[in-house]
Amino acid sequence: MTGTVGIVAPGALATVQDLGRTGLAHLGVSRSGAADRASLRLANRLVGNAESAAGIEALLGGLTITVSAAAVVAVTGAPCALRAAGRDVAMDGPIQLPAGSELALGDPPAGLRSYVAVRGGLDVPAVLGSRSTDTLAGIGPPPLRAGDRLPVGSGQADPPSVDLAPRPALPAVPVLRVRPGPRADWFVDGEVGRLCAYEWRVSTDTDRVGIRLDGVALRHRGDEELKSEPMLRGAVQVPRGGSPIVFSADHPVTGGYPVIAVVDDADMDLAAQARPGQPLRFRVTR
Repeated sequence: MTGTVGIVAPGALATVQDLGRTGLAHLGVSRSGAADRASLRLANRLVGNAESAAGIEALLGGLTITVSAAAVVAVTGAPCALRAAGRDVAMDGPIQLPAGSELALGDPPAGLRSYVAVRGGLDVPAVLGSRSTDTLAGIGPPPLRAGDRLPVGSGQADPPSVDLAPRPALPAVPVLRVRPGPRADWFVDGEVGRLCAYEWRVSTDTDRVGIRLDGVALRHRGDEELKSEPMLRGAVQVPRGGSPIVFSADHPVTGGYPVIAVVDDADMDLAAQARPGQPLRFRVTR
């Protein structure tokens, strides 16, 4: 261990996340892990960690941490103002923190989730092979609270080799590629096209389990009940009310409503940054 990270303020919601737990769906355990995996991977690369190392996922900024020993950190994901050891610093690059200093994340004007990696990774106990917090199943470390102290590990890859890794701005209207789902035939003809023709709004009732969308009601073909079936990240499930839900990182592994489409896995990192009230569209790909 090389010191600790202390939580001064967790913001709206801060959790420990790595790339998740695999191979356990048959036991009813979803993968979980970072909702925006590309951002966590980048943060880890910027501090010289393995991409799978555990970091902090912060919802809508507001996170403040302190380090007990000198540390190298990086912040990626939803763009926000940063203060490190009393000075303004940039995202998407390594940041040197002296022992006892603080790093504070402001509120992001766009996007939803920011990621903080610390060189060495967060060495909290692994549960079922992962250090991720699964908010649905209650597996892994609980959401972070003020006063928590997280041990920093000593496992490191190559030292950071870049000063900045600029990323494109998040789109005002994310467009998610989808393929027709396994139960598209449970909907009236043309509903997959209607899903893609309409501009949806991300609901305030959105979390790590699912991205709920407001808009038109997608129409089921009949009143038949569907037996529970396996689900995966990116499944677009449509309950009887007709409002679609895009399953996210902490989704259940089974569900009883038909899946009209499945979002391309490569676009789920973008979906994870869609914030409540933001418009969102789908586009069919084959």
